[in-house]
Amino acid sequence: MTKKIYDLLIVGGGPIGLACGVEAGKAGLDYVIVEKGALTNSIYNYPINMTFFSTSEKLEMANIPFMSIGNKPTRTEALEYYRRIFSHFELNVKLYEAVQTLEKKEELFLIKTSKSEYQAKNIVMATGFYDLPNLMNIPGEDLPKVQHYYKEPWPFINQKIVVVGGANSAVDAALECWRKGAEVSMVLLEDEVDEAVKYWVRPDIVNRIKEGSIKAFTKSRPKEIREHEVVITTPDGEVTIENDFVLAMTGYKPNFGLLKQLGVKLSEDEKCQPEYDEDSHETNVPGVYLAGVVCGGLNTREFFIENSVVHAGMIVGDIVGKR
Repeated sequence: MTKKIYDLLIVGGGPIGLACGVEAGKAGLDYVIVEKGALTNSIYNYPINMTFFSTSEKLEMANIPFMSIGNKPTRTEALEYYRRIFSHFELNVKLYEAVQTLEKKEELFLIKTSKSEYQAKNIVMATGFYDLPNLMNIPGEDLPKVQHYYKEPWPFINQKIVVVGGANSAVDAALECWRKGAEVSMVLLEDEVDEAVKYWVRPDIVNRIKEGSIKAFTKSRPKEIREHEVVITTPDGEVTIENDFVLAMTGYKPNFGLLKQLGVKLSEDEKCQPEYDEDSHETNVPGVYLAGVVCGGLNTREFFIENSVVHAGMIVGDIVGKR
């Protein structure tokens, strides 16, 4: 029996991967989306009480309204919206199926996953960047008390916690945990929290630090994590503080492993940006396309849901134009 050949295989079932599926379906392409976790897995792994920076209108796709109670949608509202996208367009999505190997043989791509094998004429990499945390690479980082993903504040009631980082995720974690009774210290690489922190949240954290409710070690970095302590390098020397948990909100990076398997070139500077055509989003490997945050390499602040949805139409238009 001849194995089915898809016109397009999309790696990643996040918002941008779903958008690619919608456009592929509209164009009559035979496609499949392969997602290693739950539907919109990255959003599922966001903090439970997270509010998006963008308005719901900017997150809409395929002319399907995104209704939210407030101006800024919540994680739960986003999960429901993208579930409706999945259901409305009857998208062909394979969940909890991790892509393991990608190989190009002549004009076809051979894809092996944790559950099956596929053949496709084209591939879209829409893998996002939430899979791999930026490690601190210090002694003790592998202790069970160190967490690189934050969900909710309840486990940290009456605990001494250190939050590493000064961007949105770090600020949200610090404020939520402090309000539930944790003793919170922040370790900031710069002399203040990130200027890009959500504008309605930044004054809150700045004032909590100023009044001393949350201790901030500025221009500092963790040096060592111990079972009951954290050693911090500060401008005034090393400081050792008591500690129960460390929330390492140090950001995340794309998994370049699959791109390298396919032979996609990465820039040799600090961005490690994949090579692709900005009009078609096709990489240096014919038939391999990029969509979403992965386009920015390690510069994960350049692409968002609202400015990446258009990638889907550009990619599918290029594929259809070559038929």
